[in-house]
Amino acid sequence: MITDVRVPPEHQQPYGTAYEQMLEKVRYEGAYPTRERADEAVRLVLLGLGRQLTGDERVDLAACLPLEAARVLTAQIPDPQPLGGWAFVKDLAARSGASLATTRWDTGSVFAAVAVHAGPDLITRILNQLPTGWALLFGQAELNPAA
Repeated sequence: MITDVRVPPEHQQPYGTAYEQMLEKVRYEGAYPTRERADEAVRLVLLGLGRQLTGDERVDLAACLPLEAARVLTAQIPDPQPLGGWAFVKDLAARSGASLATTRWDTGSVFAAVAVHAGPDLITRILNQLPTGWALLFGQAELNPAA
């Protein structure tokens, strides 16, 4: 039997405090009008990131995030070949039906909150694992080694 998984708002379980704080950070960074819109952005971006990260960085990031966010991140099987930063944004836009500009905004807003939870050392490790173009998504300069 198939059931409708939508639960009326009055019967929904509240998120954990840490996830609520993460949503508020994303809502503030992204200037989203509602917490629900911030939650949509978090889920879209973390599902996408879950398709990109592997190994210790994936495990360590999941351990840093609030439980609800970690579940979203780890719900995806990583792609064998991670996307570059701009290709990641284009992929999310195609999956969500949103514009590239909106998707880029969502990505930056969510990654600002992720960076707070992860800390600079883990973010550096993540950026070293991923192809070029990701540093800008995390609000950092993309440094290339001198030739």
